[in-house]
Amino acid sequence: MNYALNTTTSRKTDGTGLMSAIKAFLPLLKDEKMKMVIAFIAILINSSMNLLAPVAVGYAIDTFIQSHDYDGVIKFSGLLFIMYAVSLVASYIQTKTMGGVGQRTLFNLRNAVFNKLQDLPVSFFNQNKAGDLISRINNDTDKLNQFFSHALLQFVNNAFMILGAGIFILYLNIRLGGATLLPAEALLVFTVAISGYVKRKNALSLESTGSMSSEIQESLNNFKVIVAFNRRDYFRKKFNEVNEKNYKASMQAGIVNTVFLLPLYGLISASAQLIVLALGIYLISIGQFSVGLLITFLTFVSRFYDPLRQIASLWAQFQVAVAAWDRITDILSMKTDLVVLPESKIVKHQPQGKLPNSILEFQNVHFGYTEGQEILHNVSLNLQYGKTYALVGPTGGGKTTTASLMARLYDPVEGTIFFNGKDIRSYKPAERTQKIGFILQEPFLFTGTVKDNILYGNEEYQNHTSEQLYEVLKKEQLEDLIVRFEKGLDTEVSGSGETISLGQKQLIAFIRAVLRKPELLILDEATANIDTVTEQLLEGILQKLPKTTTRVIIAHRLNTIENANEIFFVNSGQITRAGSFKHAVEMLMHGKRDS
Repeated sequence: MNYALNTTTSRKTDGTGLMSAIKAFLPLLKDEKMKMVIAFIAILINSSMNLLAPVAVGYAIDTFIQSHDYDGVIKFSGLLFIMYAVSLVASYIQTKTMGGVGQRTLFNLRNAVFNKLQDLPVSFFNQNKAGDLISRINNDTDKLNQFFSHALLQFVNNAFMILGAGIFILYLNIRLGGATLLPAEALLVFTVAISGYVKRKNALSLESTGSMSSEIQESLNNFKVIVAFNRRDYFRKKFNEVNEKNYKASMQAGIVNTVFLLPLYGLISASAQLIVLALGIYLISIGQFSVGLLITFLTFVSRFYDPLRQIASLWAQFQVAVAAWDRITDILSMKTDLVVLPESKIVKHQPQGKLPNSILEFQNVHFGYTEGQEILHNVSLNLQYGKTYALVGPTGGGKTTTASLMARLYDPVEGTIFFNGKDIRSYKPAERTQKIGFILQEPFLFTGTVKDNILYGNEEYQNHTSEQLYEVLKKEQLEDLIVRFEKGLDTEVSGSGETISLGQKQLIAFIRAVLRKPELLILDEATANIDTVTEQLLEGILQKLPKTTTRVIIAHRLNTIENANEIFFVNSGQITRAGSFKHAVEMLMHGKRDS
């Protein structure tokens, strides 16, 4: 299945589709309905006070100031003070409420994206760079937070203000109002025409930020290799390239967000005020208008066009939010192909060859990481309880791929894998990982202690103290491995594993797997970085596992597989039973020459 995330500027939400974009955002606010209602009521009150104030000022000028009635002026000044005080309180409520909405939305969205990543299969992470995923979780969700916390609030507030001011302008004088609003129509046409272009430029800017994050992560993760091969110049060059690309994309986005829109909006606003001033003075001269009404009208023109200019900036933020949302929904819309089969589709299976003790069977399995490039071709094999199996073959022959299929890190393209007589897809993840242990060639550790890493995912001993866990390890004869660490179970481990050796990392992974007592234990070069004495110790521990535990060993060191019950040779998409150890060595040498 293709899990490559969309990195083009062709997006699901049309840049000119305001309503479709708003509908796309609505699911994020489903738990914030009451808060949104409170915020919108506060916005309505705030806008109403700001719209009624110019009417009061114009009335006071025509009624009290021109007649020198200063008592009336004082009364109306008090009224204006009350109106602006109510506006201040409403503005505080809407700002505080929407700030909370934005932060909760950000919290829930990041949880949703991260939980979705946890549900996706290994193939998703093989096809996408970690740096870009981190950028989507941190940077893109923060763009949405900024929009919901600030831009959306101002956007709605300005929209109410524009609508109210437009109604008052037309109500006060339909002819002057029509002439005043005429430039706004041209502005609307221009905004609709350019919004798609603005969104594409912002999408490119976000994507270039993700690429830069990926480059930084790759350089830092591999810094030892960079220093060892003295290739700082190479990574400097690569970073300069992505940084320059990000700079150009950000500059282009900044230009379309500000330079194209704001000066034009300022020009339109000034033109509208000039029209009102010219026509208003003319109407006053013929006795159809008053000075107070002209001042009120000019104020409403400012109330109409100033929010338009602010919306020009907010519109750019809206387009950034839409572009960020599209990148986030790329992840949220992903569906895992490692689904658990429902009970109605679970089929019991009798192993081929009438082997009732079969624990695992490949039946006509085909597999490839990318479509059209198979790694395994029509493979069938059968593993029995309590036996030790070895997979040998040249590098790139498919050994680790076979082991990954056994642990269901991937599903076959064709064919079926049976575990304990049932389709392996019928097991829930927790049940499957309890029954199948997998020690990787390069085990990953989490930041914490040795104890934390040993108990990772192990519910049986999750609440044990260090002393209790040590007693368990002692009972399982694993305590000799713990003394290899300076502070035993309390030894600090970093996520990068720099605080301990690679051999010690493999010991932790070994203990973690063995402690579960899995029915099937897969060891993929699990002792590659461990000395011979420790390897013999581990072999002794493995011998003490339950008699029914089946082991699958992948190893290049031949002494590791010498005592295997059966050896399979993996190469060129085929798995062949090797027979004797001598025959396996011959096949391995021949396979290496062929490869």
